[in-house]
Amino acid sequence: MNQPVHLTGLAEDELREFVRSLGEPDYRARQIFSALHRRRLRTFDEMTDLPKDFRATLAGRATASTLTVESRYVSEDGTRRYLLKTHDGLPVETVFIPEERRDTVCFSSQSGCPLQCSFCLTAKLGLLRTLTAGEIVEQIVVALNDAYGVGTRTPRGTNLVAMGAGEPFLAFDPLMKALRLMRAPEGLHIVPNRVTVSTAGVVPKIRELATLADRPHLAVSLAAPTDELRDELMPINKRWNLEELLAACKEFEKSLKPGERFTFEYVMLDNVNDSDGDARRLANLLNRHQLRTKVNLIPHNAAEGLPYQPSPPERVARFKAILEAKGVQAYVRRPRGRDIYAACGQLAARRSANNLAPALAHQLTR
Repeated sequence: MNQPVHLTGLAEDELREFVRSLGEPDYRARQIFSALHRRRLRTFDEMTDLPKDFRATLAGRATASTLTVESRYVSEDGTRRYLLKTHDGLPVETVFIPEERRDTVCFSSQSGCPLQCSFCLTAKLGLLRTLTAGEIVEQIVVALNDAYGVGTRTPRGTNLVAMGAGEPFLAFDPLMKALRLMRAPEGLHIVPNRVTVSTAGVVPKIRELATLADRPHLAVSLAAPTDELRDELMPINKRWNLEELLAACKEFEKSLKPGERFTFEYVMLDNVNDSDGDARRLANLLNRHQLRTKVNLIPHNAAEGLPYQPSPPERVARFKAILEAKGVQAYVRRPRGRDIYAACGQLAARRSANNLAPALAHQLTR
């Protein structure tokens, strides 16, 4: 039996071809696109501007949503984590982070992850499947509908961060299609300047991203200042070592617009990669490659099953001071949602007592 066409993952020209195949006029594609993206509707029954007979036809051939909400967790700091399930039963996690001036949705690009970074809980799952463009878009729709209600405008700007489960650059094509869908003015209208994609260091895709005119921001996870340590923490380094990675980053830097920068991320692991010597080696590495970048220092988010502890605050502050003394701009990222396993490196389809009531779960799938 063929899987119904997931209309949320179709661009407007693809929707036109689809509605033509049903014998409908082209303007139906615009109506459907607006309903799915601008109004954030997740069932055909809600699309009351469409004829009833057409909605019945759509229900027999297509679907407006494929993700179901299994669980929803709310942190003491207001962060929300959603445990979603794909049509084929695989876990997907999405995090909504409310802030004073903007809200951020951290979304997944894969169910699980193949990269086996030793400090990341998602690595324990392995790769289950790469997500489709429609499944990526749906995560943002679910989060915004839960925060503000179906079809309502968001009161603040929305930023997107591809830092959930999975390696985004191993989902490059569906990711880029999803971002194109979401930037449409008649849809979610989340422009590339509000999107950051984080990679563990897939060098060919960093170079490919550099060639795109309308692209998201780039963040690169380092976690170590030497190949020996990075091989241990991030096995992808055995495929593309630091020299290859930083050469690609230098190439990417040449494509930046005036005032634009990319970011390195450095998870801080107590007594592993946080010594004064590590800080000096990291600064020297970046300076040697003449990279005009900033470094986000991320205290490790401890989780059961991981052998690391976060660097203490005074150690993080000392590390930051050494980088800045050597001319490297550094910032400390404030952790959000640790208590509900929503922070960086903690996503692994975990459930807890803070579960979503079945009635609310049903509402969120709408």
